[in-house]
Amino acid sequence: MSGPSSPNSQPIERKAQLIEHLALGCKPKDAWRIGTEHEKIAFATADNLPLPYDGPTSIRALLEGLQRFDWEPVEEKGHLIALKRDGASVSLEPGGQFELSGAPLEHVHQTCAEVTRHLREVRDVADEMGAGFLSLGFRPDTRLEDVPIMPKGRYKIMRDYMQKVGTLGREMMFRTCTVQTNLDFSSEADMVRKFRVSLALQPIATALFANSPFTDGKLNGYKSYRSAVWLDTDNDRAGMLPFVFETGFGFEQYVDYALDVPMYFVHRDGTYLDASGKSFRDFMTGNLDILPGEIPTMSDFEDHLSTIFPEVRLKQFLEMRGADTGPWDELCALPAYWVGLLYDDAALDACLELVKDWTAADRQKLREDVPAQGFDAIIHGRSVREIAADTLSISRKTLNARGYMNGHGENETVFLQALDAMVRAGRSNADVLIAAYNGEWGGDISRCYTECIY
Repeated sequence: MSGPSSPNSQPIERKAQLIEHLALGCKPKDAWRIGTEHEKIAFATADNLPLPYDGPTSIRALLEGLQRFDWEPVEEKGHLIALKRDGASVSLEPGGQFELSGAPLEHVHQTCAEVTRHLREVRDVADEMGAGFLSLGFRPDTRLEDVPIMPKGRYKIMRDYMQKVGTLGREMMFRTCTVQTNLDFSSEADMVRKFRVSLALQPIATALFANSPFTDGKLNGYKSYRSAVWLDTDNDRAGMLPFVFETGFGFEQYVDYALDVPMYFVHRDGTYLDASGKSFRDFMTGNLDILPGEIPTMSDFEDHLSTIFPEVRLKQFLEMRGADTGPWDELCALPAYWVGLLYDDAALDACLELVKDWTAADRQKLREDVPAQGFDAIIHGRSVREIAADTLSISRKTLNARGYMNGHGENETVFLQALDAMVRAGRSNADVLIAAYNGEWGGDISRCYTECIY
């Protein structure tokens, strides 16, 4: 989840401004970049308990310790809640999940170097205080009521509202962890093609990166319980967005969708005002009851966009949101996978051919089946495992053609190797963990804290 947007005081007086705002994301191909975000679960190594916000072994202490690496602090009402450095940030999710939001970078080798540097820095600080980080998509044994709550104003509003719109919203807030990548487009037409491909194939990514088979200390029956949680979090602002595939879809249609998503809050003078369930359309006409007569600024719209959570989200770039957090190599694999599918016209054509016969009902059923079935889910007579193999082949061609090399003479396809191995074996991380839990672990969930640690 994002923090407050950078200040943009331009008043919104007509819908066309919102459409123009999204269109400003269009960039020439040589300016396309890769942004990678990942969350991880912090815990105390002495007892495997989640870190509180305050104390000698705590989230705040982690943030303070990281400042030795030239991170600049960000505070909210006296609470240290984030850090910023060179276009990247470290921030907190509602239950203390620690998130790196990376800088926009040119190629995946740079992304992986950024991830590696970040993990080295947080390990240096965490080791000193007796803390560690789990590479799982869901807290394996901490009960919801035992997860500490971070002191961020927007999260209190969201926490209260979640109870009204679904059964699993608080699970999403406090116990899930994701990795996502943010990618660019050159035009409205390019955005539409990329949106359709990435939305249709998002369940394939969910299966490839499935890594959350445990809840409350035992198996939960899913490969990606994190993904299952999103099926009943808040369907007004999540899901597969069938309208993206309709004729005429573009920036305006996404703006219309966003305006119909109920609000969470308005950020004023460092305070989050509770606007949960209210209408941004009313806000635009000066009829928001908590700010009578006031119309929104573009910062307000940017904040509102950040509270919409479909499987793929449009801002001034596209966010891939379907994957569980995983080990180091998969934090690099996710951007490589999607760059290979979306940053080449021939790859986009091949992907569109792959999904052209899928209906809205087909896509929705696949979205619902994959969290439990993973690679075994079926669409149009083909398994997700087969389709994943096809997409990896497409992605590899793009990455080979891009030709970005690391110091060992390897191109970006090196980051697909872990995914290739999974597909060959028909076993995701979740499948491996399930087998270990039922086998060598002997049902001992505490093994997660030694086997699934960064």
